[in-house]
Amino acid sequence: MSQAAGPSSRFGRSALLASRFAGGWNRVGRQIQFYASTLRSTGDALANYKVELLRQVAQMALGAGALVLIGGTVAIVGFLTLSSGALVAVQGYNALASVGVDALVGFVSAFVNVRLGAPLIATVGLAATIGAGATAQLGAMRINEEIDALEVIGVRSVAFLASSRVIAGVIVVIPLYCVALLTSFVASQVVVALYGQSAGVYNHYFETFLNPTDMLWSMLLVIISGTVVMLVHTYYGYTASGGPAGVGEAVGRAVRASLVVAVFVILFASLAIYGHTGNFHLAE
Repeated sequence: MSQAAGPSSRFGRSALLASRFAGGWNRVGRQIQFYASTLRSTGDALANYKVELLRQVAQMALGAGALVLIGGTVAIVGFLTLSSGALVAVQGYNALASVGVDALVGFVSAFVNVRLGAPLIATVGLAATIGAGATAQLGAMRINEEIDALEVIGVRSVAFLASSRVIAGVIVVIPLYCVALLTSFVASQVVVALYGQSAGVYNHYFETFLNPTDMLWSMLLVIISGTVVMLVHTYYGYTASGGPAGVGEAVGRAVRASLVVAVFVILFASLAIYGHTGNFHLAE
């Protein structure tokens, strides 16, 4: 009996693994199909759903009652980058002071904040606030059958709901990135001043190594990662199921997936833009 059960159990495990692999592969295929359809429908959203697009831009930028909270998402991203810029300054100053070149902390601020800190923090802020809100909105519409109702009356739901939110997210992330970059610079300069370094020394190395081209590339990184984040969040919201609990699960899955994907997108895009050496040479 045990000899007969061995092959059958192995066959059952193999069938289960094959079924899980096929299910995962089909899920990836559905996601890619949705992403392609959403990107293809952006022109339709710009041409036919301008009012919805403007409403999404206004809601994502400030939101209902956000003026009382001084800026909504902008304030959240600003505080996040304040902390990250201060951390860059503290760690950079201590590391450079250990080898006697603490005057170069201005270089660290100009190099790290522009190429890595501000783009990543702006993307995290987008995913945690605007992206999560978009997933919750679309998920609530799905379980209340509002998306089906839109399709019944002839509204193209992907363009009206998903593409408009992707475009709005990309539009909003540009000023968010500007706020993130400025606040990271301010935080770094304030922290260095608290350490006792003169403003002239900091500004000299900061302005020397601050490359305007890197800032443009950094903004491109944010636009690419913001597009990916909004695509992921709109997919999980659009395909949510299982009632209110399913919407909450979809939000959690979307935030996790978007953060992981955004980090890899920024990594590979940075390697493509700057190369493995970073196009940087420090010499006397």
